[in-house]
Amino acid sequence: MKGQKMAKTANKQIKIKLVKSLIGSSEAQRRVVAGLGLSKKNQIVEHYNSATILGMVNKVSHLLEVTEG
Repeated sequence: MKGQKMAKTANKQIKIKLVKSLIGSSEAQRRVVAGLGLSKKNQIVEHYNSATILGMVNKVSHLLEVTEG
C-alpha cells in the first residue's frame, strides 16, 4: 500500500450552542450534553460533522442550536 494516497474527506465543522437549561432534563440527556463538551447555557463548542456527533445532537435537539461554520 506504499505510495497510495487516501481520499480526503470534507469534514466540515459545526458549532453547537446550548440554548436551554438542563434543569428538568433526564440524566441521560445531561450525559449526552456533557459528552458534547457543553456545561453552561449559551456555551458554544465546535465538532466535526460526523455521524456520532449528529446522533448525539439529535437526542437533545430541543436543548441545542446547531450552525455550520
